[in-house]
Amino acid sequence: ATLSYLILIAITYVISLFFWPTPAVPLVGTLLLPVAIRAGLPPLVGAAAIAIAGQGMALSSDYMIQIAPMLSATAAGVPVSVVADRALVLSLIAGGTAMLVLYLQAQRRKEQLRASFPKEWMQPYKQRYAAVVSWKAKLFAAFVPLAFLAVILYMLYTSFFTNLQLEGGSGAALVGGAALLLLLVASLFYRPSQLFEDVSNHLVDGFLFAFKAMGPVIPIAGFFFLGSSDFAPAILAIDEAPAFLFELVEAGESYIPTEPGWTAFGLLMIGMITGLDGSGFSGLPLTGALAGALAPVSGIDPATLAAIGQMGAIWVGGGTLIAWSSLVAVAGIARVHVQDLVRLCFIPVIAGLLVSTILALVIW
Repeated sequence: ATLSYLILIAITYVISLFFWPTPAVPLVGTLLLPVAIRAGLPPLVGAAAIAIAGQGMALSSDYMIQIAPMLSATAAGVPVSVVADRALVLSLIAGGTAMLVLYLQAQRRKEQLRASFPKEWMQPYKQRYAAVVSWKAKLFAAFVPLAFLAVILYMLYTSFFTNLQLEGGSGAALVGGAALLLLLVASLFYRPSQLFEDVSNHLVDGFLFAFKAMGPVIPIAGFFFLGSSDFAPAILAIDEAPAFLFELVEAGESYIPTEPGWTAFGLLMIGMITGLDGSGFSGLPLTGALAGALAPVSGIDPATLAAIGQMGAIWVGGGTLIAWSSLVAVAGIARVHVQDLVRLCFIPVIAGLLVSTILALVIW
């Protein structure tokens, strides 16, 4: 069970780091989770491991696609690469701590967790794998992971051996373009006569899901960017605009503790509060802007504060502690109650965030 736990975490993290947790959850949940459960891993622990590795550790750094670091760094006025590097380190610290605490919890509650294991859990998967599969399906079952493996290798090559950085929209465009090509080829093999109709339907479904998940980020980010004098003029269509958020923070400087520890944990708490909407990304412009404003007061590097705020926002809202976030998908795949999953993840995630924030103050 211990080996299954580690393998489940490692594969979920790698897939989520390059493609975000959304496609990782059904892939890992349907293929690897049944094997891990047969090896003795309780379904609730397996679901928590997927959530911590994907929605928590991988998404909070977003190191390859770098949309989260871009939002944080832009609002804080610091380079994206610096925030991305520090967020990666903090995400690994928080994730390692959370996984250790979760494992210790699982060992202590081993019998209780196994007693809640529904006996019929594996039956649908047995039936699915026993079904007759066409040669086309078998071909694409091998071709799709190989295609995305090629994308991963290209991302690694550009990150470590060239000066080309796939940041923000560039990384998302590469992944999206590869997915679109696969969709075209799959639809062509499935129903050639209805190729364009099928592709259009799938694209509409994808856009609807994307707008439902990320739509709140756009107006909320625009609202928070009003606090920056760099973006407010373009948003308001005027030549000059006050830096609302920065001026508000400056007006309350005398009430803000200047001790670095209070500032760091205060920004972590603000990030966690913004994550209560179940998105995780919507609060990044706010935490980034606050990081830029509070850095001179506290003496902490703004990139460090932005990374700390990013940890709080995404770990909570990205899908580890909020029952109405994408954690619902993890619970559904694992066939466990989402409230039970939140309760199991709470102590490990909070412990990971506290340890990562303390070490951020020590390291930087």
